[in-house]
Amino acid sequence: MRKVINKPEDFVDEVIDGITCAYGDKIRTLDGDRRIILRNTPVRSGKVGIVTGGGSGHLPVFLGYVGEGMLDGCAVGNVFASPSSQKMFEMIKACDRGSGVLCLYGNYGGDNLNFDMACEMADFEDIKTKTVRVNDDVASAPPGDADRRRGVAGMVYAFKVAGAAAEEGRSLEEVAAVARKALDNIRTMGVALSPCIVPQVGKPTFSIKDDEIEIGMGIHGEPGIEVRPMMGADEIADTVLARILADMPLASGDIVSVMVNGLGATPLEELLIVYRRIFAKMSEAGVSLFMPHIGEFATSMEMAGLSVTVMRLDAELKSLLRAPGSTPFYTNANK
Repeated sequence: MRKVINKPEDFVDEVIDGITCAYGDKIRTLDGDRRIILRNTPVRSGKVGIVTGGGSGHLPVFLGYVGEGMLDGCAVGNVFASPSSQKMFEMIKACDRGSGVLCLYGNYGGDNLNFDMACEMADFEDIKTKTVRVNDDVASAPPGDADRRRGVAGMVYAFKVAGAAAEEGRSLEEVAAVARKALDNIRTMGVALSPCIVPQVGKPTFSIKDDEIEIGMGIHGEPGIEVRPMMGADEIADTVLARILADMPLASGDIVSVMVNGLGATPLEELLIVYRRIFAKMSEAGVSLFMPHIGEFATSMEMAGLSVTVMRLDAELKSLLRAPGSTPFYTNANK
């Protein structure tokens, strides 16, 4: 294992220390608890709180989106492991400003169980909550079973839309509804070229040959839908886009935002080559592209590969996506 770390068991805590040292003007821990990250900028009384949570190893997801116009809090787990329900509850309580809290997170077993328990604890203290689970990964289940799909990079769009709606002063029910609307119009698929290494495990999470690519691989190393010989960038873009559009067809005149997301070890130049191909295919079909997101938004440690997310927009979603948003790892000012 070749990593720039100290002790593997200190990995998560030291990452959080680094983030709070660098961005303490924007985020803070809850009373020094490294497993609960909160927004550290002024928040209007009565604003609906928006929180998330999940395992470490995916920066900027999850805690990288705590800040103005996006999330109010994030519960932090160990690498690829869910935070505890107690940490989630404490975060929810800290983010309630009298109008309730939306729990917006990826559809994974541990997160589902612990957030459900945390919401029950919140209910005992008369804190109103709503839950929206992100399930944008088209490779993880067929359309008829979409409730089983994993949440991957498309959650960033959901954070942005819900955060902007909350900043507008919408109610908890309205913020939850627009988050669901966004997710109904978001699809993602990824490809992996190499495995990643969890620090405390010290070995790759899976194996893939140097001349192969896995289509549909999950961000924790969950098996994809097929392994193929390595392809060029255009063929990768065509393959992923075809599966997304088979699940969510687009028509001439539609407007979309496209995210080409690096999984941790793929250069920005390569992501731009893929976006170039997607832009050409969409333009040929009469589809307009708005606010492209190209870079690392949801990673898997040092995994090589990428994911493509397509978000279909109407006037409301377009406006919420464009609304100001600024966190330590995200700003839409350059998009």
